[in-house]
Amino acid sequence: MKKFLVVGLGNIGPEYAETRHNIGFRVADQLVKDLGGSFESQKLGSVAWTKLKGQSIVVLKPNTYMNLSGKSVNYWMQQEKIPLEQILVITDDIHLPFGTFRIKASGTHGGHNGLRHIQETLNTAQYDRFRFGVGAEFGAGKQVDYVLGQWTAHEQIGLAIRMDSAVEAIKTWALEGSSRAMNRFNGPMPEPGV
Repeated sequence: MKKFLVVGLGNIGPEYAETRHNIGFRVADQLVKDLGGSFESQKLGSVAWTKLKGQSIVVLKPNTYMNLSGKSVNYWMQQEKIPLEQILVITDDIHLPFGTFRIKASGTHGGHNGLRHIQETLNTAQYDRFRFGVGAEFGAGKQVDYVLGQWTAHEQIGLAIRMDSAVEAIKTWALEGSSRAMNRFNGPMPEPGV
């Protein structure tokens, strides 16, 4: 039986709950709900121990705030004895159009502070990540306000559509590998009716 660590990045606190930067938490919540699990408050985060077709999936929402995410990821990797190749980090990405999925086997942090800290803490960028596009509908100097801003009503509708696909992408990643997940799920949000 393989054991996987799925990490949803976000910031704790009700003021961040519905922000674009917290899409990692939102996907993690949906995954745990789908797998019939529940989160427990643990050291450096909320953790859910779930099962998928005989595989063990540990789902983590760090409580260290985004910029110190690596501390929590490293701790739970060691605690659960999960190798680097069985970790998936879910994060928002302003470089992708809203609703676009980009699963990658490795890569740069792309300016994302959560990924930057994970890379610095683990001393490697060789871990899988699931980038969820949040778009870049902001003017000069307004990036922080945008990612820490609330979803629009239109985006909320799109999110509801994309959540099931995000969960299926993660399940495919765990059961069939990152290449299969990339081939099936990478790309823009389908047009309505497609």
